[in-house]
Amino acid sequence: MNARVLIVAALASALLAGPAWLAAPVRAQSSDATGLANTRDFAQADGAQVYATICAGCHMPDGQGARGAGEYPALAANPKLAAAPYVEMMVLSGNGAMPGFAGMLSDRQVAEVTTYVRTHFGNRYDDVVTEQDVKALRASLATASAD
Repeated sequence: MNARVLIVAALASALLAGPAWLAAPVRAQSSDATGLANTRDFAQADGAQVYATICAGCHMPDGQGARGAGEYPALAANPKLAAAPYVEMMVLSGNGAMPGFAGMLSDRQVAEVTTYVRTHFGNRYDDVVTEQDVKALRASLATASAD
């Protein structure tokens, strides 16, 4: 056989066998709270745990955001985070492709994850968001949607 026939035969054999990565199990990336919601102590999760489980899937572990199939804004050094109610409202109600988590997170958890993103990733907004702040905003949002 000549070299050309051998090369074609090798390529055909490789194509029929398929690439090795096709044999590997495929796992979908989860950007939901499955890892946290399935634990018995979900209600005890603090802001850092809520961020790592729910937010980091889209906004990335370092808060840098991502672009690709969608656009996930960076939280790192984000001037919009200066307004705590803005962050609280995004967590509670969502916006665009971001879902709201009002039905999943307690007022304490919303307050803690809001404070977490406002004090990490290069953000220096030190005023702490409280459960009472979130409770008041949640009530305001409920009243607005009832109108």
